[in-house]
Amino acid sequence: MRRKKKKYGCSIAFLLIIIFLLVLRFSPSFMKWNSKISSPSISSLSQIPATEQLNTSVSIDTEGLHSPYAILVRLSDHAVLMQKQSNQKIYPASLTKIMTAVVSIENLPNLQKKIYLSPSSFQPLYKADASMAGFQPGEKVRAIDLLYGALLPSGAECCVGLANEVSGSERSFVDKMNQKGKALGMRNTHFANSTGLQDPNHYTTVKDLSVLLSYALQNKTFRSIFVSSRHSTSATNKHPDGITFKSTLSQSLKNRALPEGEILGGKTGYTDDAGLCLASLAQIDRKEYVLVTAGAKGDHKTEQYDIDDALEVYTELK
Repeated sequence: MRRKKKKYGCSIAFLLIIIFLLVLRFSPSFMKWNSKISSPSISSLSQIPATEQLNTSVSIDTEGLHSPYAILVRLSDHAVLMQKQSNQKIYPASLTKIMTAVVSIENLPNLQKKIYLSPSSFQPLYKADASMAGFQPGEKVRAIDLLYGALLPSGAECCVGLANEVSGSERSFVDKMNQKGKALGMRNTHFANSTGLQDPNHYTTVKDLSVLLSYALQNKTFRSIFVSSRHSTSATNKHPDGITFKSTLSQSLKNRALPEGEILGGKTGYTDDAGLCLASLAQIDRKEYVLVTAGAKGDHKTEQYDIDDALEVYTELK
């Protein structure tokens, strides 16, 4: 009889331990602690519809925005704090150059190498009235200077020069861009060129662009360029004193200060079909945020409504 009681006693004790562990596992405090162990990866972020991971703890009025498409992401955990038609198709204009820079950085082992800018690549860009950094046909430019030229003054000749160096042609380079997009989970994106010039087959979503920028900012070289307001190149065969660039964002945004923080950097974009677009990075109360907006009315000569939207959204995070 004593042995049987002892056996039952052990069974009851074991059962109580199992119940305790189950209660602990599904208790709110445990779930909260466990969530801090690891944050979702960028690829996992891209596989979840933005509406399903919207963090309702932050309330931002999207109706007052000039941009019909927008998404705000907190970088620490990739939580979507605000979104407005974030999965709808848009034209990215020069925000394309974020992907061009990423693919170039990851495929060029030596960013100090000088790259020859073929004269034949300039005429189509001149004809399309593409934005240029100021390099000339036949110029030999360091890869790192072309990267700054692509992201700061939005130079199309820099993008094509990088594409030719990486893949031999822009068409082959675009294949790499689409492969990278697919690897990042950018399911609603397709690139047709390296510059962002208008093409019906060149499209994305602000959500996909937020995934791309969140990924790109993990690269030290990209981040360093992205947050720069200006850059002076080294001497070239065409510019013995080099060229000094100023970012398109800095030209329109004289003061980057925000309540409890600042706008660290950004990439603007515009075509007639894309409207005013902006992908930006801000730090507020020691936390970093990525905001992507697109489709705002206006042009280079009007008020920069994309920047107005960024200031409004970031200010609401104070």
